[in-house]
Amino acid sequence: QVQLVESGGGLVQPGGSLRLSCAASGSIRSINAATWYRQVPGKQRELVAYITSSNSTNYADSVKGRFTISRDNAKNTVYLQMNSLKPEDTAVYYCNAVVLELSGYKYSYWGQGTQVTVSS
Repeated sequence: QVQLVESGGGLVQPGGSLRLSCAASGSIRSINAATWYRQVPGKQRELVAYITSSNSTNYADSVKGRFTISRDNAKNTVYLQMNSLKPEDTAVYYCNAVVLELSGYKYSYWGQGTQVTVSS
């Protein structure tokens, strides 16, 4: 059994910062690749950033230069540092990770989502 638990969301003023965490627990060896998405009600889920097993990263144009995705392999945790937040960054943020399990197989898991609200 593997779980992804997201944390770090909340209410922040425009220009502020938040750091989201996505922690994997259970029968895992490591997180292979991970992606942060976000979704606003009534709209499609949008890719925000991803990190590969070799630590290559990529970002949506809308967050380049403001957001940074990173990982701590020892903690099986992926982070999303969000700076210079804008009201249009308001959304529920989801983590998706490809996890290498103790069985030797890789599976994709989703977190439950964490709300980020940027408002004055």
